[in-house]
Parts: sequence; structure tokens; C-alpha cells
Amino acid sequence: MAHSAGASLRLGIPEDKFNAVWEYRSSPLFTEAERVAIEFTVAASAQPNDVTDELFARMRQHWTDGQIVEITGVIALFGFLNRWNDTMATPLEKEPAEVGEKHLARRGWSVGRHKA
Repeated sequence: MAHSAGASLRLGIPEDKFNAVWEYRSSPLFTEAERVAIEFTVAASAQPNDVTDELFARMRQHWTDGQIVEITGVIALFGFLNRWNDTMATPLEKEPAEVGEKHLARRGWSVGRHKA
């Protein structure tokens, strides 16, 4: 999450919008297309996968099939990378660690691997 947080902010996501991501359902900072994409991401990341036919149909109201493939590809890639890095206890580089401490740790999320 720390790498994605830093990339989001570097690529121009406003900090207030970034900080409101978990309130995406009700926040006026998000469009309906963004809301359904975030819902899709959460569902596709769940174990077991929680994407329903209804959710997929809602995605198609806002995104092309090609865009849905790209969104799904990013979800799958980050799922792989997260599992790999958690398993291998890959240390965070300086910038992601700083972004993680600033934006993620205050929400109670661990930054880096803190398992015994």
C-alpha cells in the first residue's frame, strides 16, 4: 500500500481525495465511475473473490471491456506483489516508508512487515 500511496500522490491525486478513499461511497470527491471501480477492486481483492455479475454489469456502465481488463490486471499484479513482499519480508525503500508512515500508519495499518 505504501508504494501505491506514493504513486497516487505523485501522479496528482489530491491529498484530500487520497485521505477520503475509504469514504468513497459517500464522499463527493469521487465520481460514480470511481466508486464502482473501487468497489470492484475491493471485491476482486477479497478471498474468496467477491465480484458478482451485478457488480461487473455496473463496471460496464462506466468502463470499456479493455479498461476493465486493465483494472483487473493491476489488481492481480498488486495482489501478487503484496503476497510476495509480505512472504519475503521485503524492506520498504525510504520514500514508500515515509509515505506509509504519514498516510497509512495513522489509520492503524502496519507499514512494512511486522510479524513475529
